[in-house]
Amino acid sequence: MFGTRFSVRLPMLGRSTRVSAVLPQSRILAYATSQSRSFGFAVSQTKSLGFAVSQTRSLGYPASQPWTRMPLASNAANSNSMRFFTALRHTDKHQPTTLYRHMSTTRRTVDAPIVGYWSLFCASMVFGIVVWGGLTRLTESGLSIVEWKPITGAKLPTSDLEWDVEFEKYKQHPEYHKVHVGITLEDFQRIYFMEWFHRNIGRLFGIVFLGPAAYFVAKGKVSRRGAAKLGGLGVLLLGQGVMGWYMVRSGLKEGMRERDDDLPRVSQYRLTSHLALAYVLYAGLALYGWNVLRSNRLARGKLPNPDHLRALLLSRDIRMFRRKIAASALLVGTTCLSGAMVAGLDAGLLYNEFPMMGTGITPPLSELWHEFYARGNPSNMWRNFTENPTLVQLEHRVLAMTTFFVLSVMWWRGRGLQLPQGSRVALHAMYALATLQVALGVTTLVNGVPIANASAHQANSVLLLASALRLYHTLRPLARI
Repeated sequence: MFGTRFSVRLPMLGRSTRVSAVLPQSRILAYATSQSRSFGFAVSQTKSLGFAVSQTRSLGYPASQPWTRMPLASNAANSNSMRFFTALRHTDKHQPTTLYRHMSTTRRTVDAPIVGYWSLFCASMVFGIVVWGGLTRLTESGLSIVEWKPITGAKLPTSDLEWDVEFEKYKQHPEYHKVHVGITLEDFQRIYFMEWFHRNIGRLFGIVFLGPAAYFVAKGKVSRRGAAKLGGLGVLLLGQGVMGWYMVRSGLKEGMRERDDDLPRVSQYRLTSHLALAYVLYAGLALYGWNVLRSNRLARGKLPNPDHLRALLLSRDIRMFRRKIAASALLVGTTCLSGAMVAGLDAGLLYNEFPMMGTGITPPLSELWHEFYARGNPSNMWRNFTENPTLVQLEHRVLAMTTFFVLSVMWWRGRGLQLPQGSRVALHAMYALATLQVALGVTTLVNGVPIANASAHQANSVLLLASALRLYHTLRPLARI
C-alpha cells in the first residue's frame, strides 16, 4: 500500500528542524479534537500534503522516544483549543522512521535563558572595571606597575623584600622623577594597589567570561549564531587586555612625544582606544543578553500580545524612530570617547568656567590652531584636533551639548509616539541620565576636576550609553521563533 509523505517543521522550544518521512497510512492516526495546550502537535490539511504538523506551547513527548499514541482530550469546551491533533504510532521499534531519526538530531535556535543572565552579569562587570579604571587614572596610579605578567602578576607583594623590589623597578621610570617625586613606600603601595586591583578584576572577568562561554557552547546551551557572537566577544576581550598593556607602555618611556616639557602620561590615542574597546565589549554583552532573554520570553509565550507588538515595531514611525535612536547612541559613544581624549591630555584643567572659555564662548584662534602641535611640519596642523588641549576641550563641549540637544529632541519626539511600555521607560531614563551627565560635566569642570565628580561623570556616561542601547533594543522587531 502506498505511503503518505510528510514535510514537517517542528519548532520546539529553543530548537527547530524540518524533516520529511514516508509512513504507511496504517501508521498514521489522525484525530479531530479540542485539545488544550498540553498536547504536542496540531495538524491541518493542505492541498499538496496529507498533513502539516506544528508544535504548541509544550511537547507531549521527548524527541528521544519513539512516537506513540497520545491520549485524546476530554475538554472540548476550551476556547483556546486546537482543531486537530495527530499522533504517529511507530509499531516497529527496530526500524525507526526518518521523522524519528531527524528529531534526535535537532539543533538549538534560541539560547538558554541562563546565557542571557550570565551575559548581563558580565556587562555589569565591565561597567565596574571601567569605573575603577577611571579612578586608577584620576589617582595617577596606572604607571605604578611597570611590567606585564598576565599570570604571575596576579599576586600582590606581601613581604618587605617584594615591595622593595617593585619600588626599585618603579624608580627606573620617568613618572617617579617627574610626577611622584620623592614618593614614600607607603604612598607607592597605595597607587600600586589601585593598578593591581584594576588588572586583577580584568583577570577575574576573563575567567567569568571564558569559562562559562566554553561550557555553554560544549553543552549546546547556545545556537550556532550565539556561539559565533561569544567567540567574537572573547576575541574582543583578549584584545582589550593587550591594548591595556600597550597603553601603559606608552607612559613608561622618557620623551615619548619627543618634547622635553612633556610629563610622563599614557598616549591619549591608546587611552581612547582602550576605553573604546571597553564600551564595545559592554554594548555587545548587554545587547546579546537582552536579545536572549526576550527571545526566550517570546518562545515560552510570556511576552504579552506578541502579534500586536510585532506589528507595532514594524510600523513606519517606529522604524524611523529606531534608526534615529541608533544614530543617537553612536553620538553618545563618540562624545564619551572625546571625553577620553580630554582625560588623556588633562584638558579639563584648562578654562574651568562654563559656558565661557576665558573672555568669550571660545578661546582665541591662536590658541585653538597653533603650529607648535604640527611639530615643524605644516601638513601636520591637523594634530591640533587631537593634541591641542584647548581645542580638544572645546570639541568635547560642542559634542556634549550637541548630544544633549539631540537626546532632548528624541525624548520629545518619542513622547508623541505609541511606544511599548519598556521603550517608554528607557526613553525617560535616557533623557534623565543625559541631563545628569551635563550637570556632572559642568560641576567637574568648574571645580577643577575633583576625583569624585570626575569618576561619577565617567560612570554616568556608561549608564547613558546603556539607556540608549536599551531603548534601541526594545524597538527592534521581534524574532521569528
